[in-house]
Amino acid sequence: MNTSTLQSINIGVDTGKSQLDIYVRPLDIFFSISNDDKGIKKAIKTIQQHSPQRIVVEATGRLEMPFILACAEAGLPYVIANPIHVKRFAGAIGQRAKTDKLDAKLIAHYAEAIKPTLTQLKPESMRLMADLVIRRNQLLTMQTMEKNRLQIMPKHLAMTIKPILTTFKNQIEKIENKLIQLIESCPEYQAKNDILQSMPGIGKIAAASLISNLPELGYITNKQAAALVGVAPMNRESGRYKGLRKIQGGRAQVRTVLYMAMMSAMQCNPVFKSIYQRLLAEGKPKKVAIIACVRKMVVILNAMLRDGVRWEEKTA
Repeated sequence: MNTSTLQSINIGVDTGKSQLDIYVRPLDIFFSISNDDKGIKKAIKTIQQHSPQRIVVEATGRLEMPFILACAEAGLPYVIANPIHVKRFAGAIGQRAKTDKLDAKLIAHYAEAIKPTLTQLKPESMRLMADLVIRRNQLLTMQTMEKNRLQIMPKHLAMTIKPILTTFKNQIEKIENKLIQLIESCPEYQAKNDILQSMPGIGKIAAASLISNLPELGYITNKQAAALVGVAPMNRESGRYKGLRKIQGGRAQVRTVLYMAMMSAMQCNPVFKSIYQRLLAEGKPKKVAIIACVRKMVVILNAMLRDGVRWEEKTA
């Protein structure tokens, strides 16, 4: 008899570089497999026998992706969980001990108690777009480091830095060209891209980041959009205590890209330039004012995609 007909099955997966530790709740089944094709195929076969309600995997950045892709191909319900949420759950239930088995068991308990919403895998082109944006940011960081070194190193060492800068420049250009090709290959992405880039300050990289890392934009409320990016101020109040409202959580990669886009927008977009100057006149710190402008940008972009309209200064 299939176990799912008797009880709700939730599975927790603790991801390591070379190993996956898997716990099946409430059957108290634990097993470990190698984090490679052979091990993952074996795990999927075992998991399918239990027909789980959800499989929860902590987001690590990249180590969990082969397993997640295998779950998607097998039609299994999975969740890529925020590690912070799992850690807070551990604190709530008083779990301090930490082993591979306990971590997997904790994640399965989190899955059963919290019932997080299932994750929808991005189309392959969107995942590739996100990877390209991330890699471009990495190259830009290294490029900046080398440029800084060029300013302080002796002149006779400049010849060791300039070729590296040329390589970075060429690789960044290649990535940007690939992003453009991906967007142009899909009519839906191209339509979104045209709308997004119609706003002065939003360039091809910011548009690609929004399309790939924030596909919900245009289908959610303005408050939800601001929260997903992580620019919605959160209250910090308890009794008589009233702390400063601060932003937290959200998708850091998108927020970073939009922060840089806003630095450009404040120079070329009269709307954001005006908002920024008004906030400064009200005594707001510069960083707070910029984040407020980014929040306004997210809200406007969400409305533009929702209504399918291009940027118009008078309606912003």
